[in-house]
Amino acid sequence: MLAVVGPGDTDDAALLAAAEEVGRLAALAGHDVVTGGLGGVMAAASRGAHDAGARVIGVLPGDDPAAANEWVDEAIATGLGQGRNAKVVELADAVIGVGGSWGTLSEIALARRMGKPVVWLHGWRIDGPGDPVPAATTPQDAVAIAVAQPRLRRNRSRQLDAGAGDDDRDGADGAVGGRDGGGSGRLS
Repeated sequence: MLAVVGPGDTDDAALLAAAEEVGRLAALAGHDVVTGGLGGVMAAASRGAHDAGARVIGVLPGDDPAAANEWVDEAIATGLGQGRNAKVVELADAVIGVGGSWGTLSEIALARRMGKPVVWLHGWRIDGPGDPVPAATTPQDAVAIAVAQPRLRRNRSRQLDAGAGDDDRDGADGAVGGRDGGGSGRLS
């Protein structure tokens, strides 16, 4: 599963188009997508992935699954505020940042700390110790860099649903609901 992260409050048309294309290309490459489930880059990436046939998971900061954007297939209402950024990254096998904001930076940093592949499209330049965050110049490059990583597995969420893989659900972390806001279970 690929995470697409970025500012939720942007109205930059070029950035939103790039995020939508990242979501679409991730789906066409056979990957489901996880976002923060709200607006801006999250909604654009969700739309691109959903319209191209991927399953989209939205990890929400609040308690209401109905707050998810309309392209989210499964909403996880965490009640964690910005702490939900850790859950977005945890669910992903690789992270693509589109644009820059403090929340996006936290997700990029968490992904690096968790040892997950990261690529940044139109993001901030990070001069960290010895291992810079790779930068992409196009949505195609961003997805290609992310999916080339050996730890990336296709459709991890489908494996979890089928009970295969490294299913670590414990039923205690957040309400789950579909696009209609209804919830029928819990997913960590």
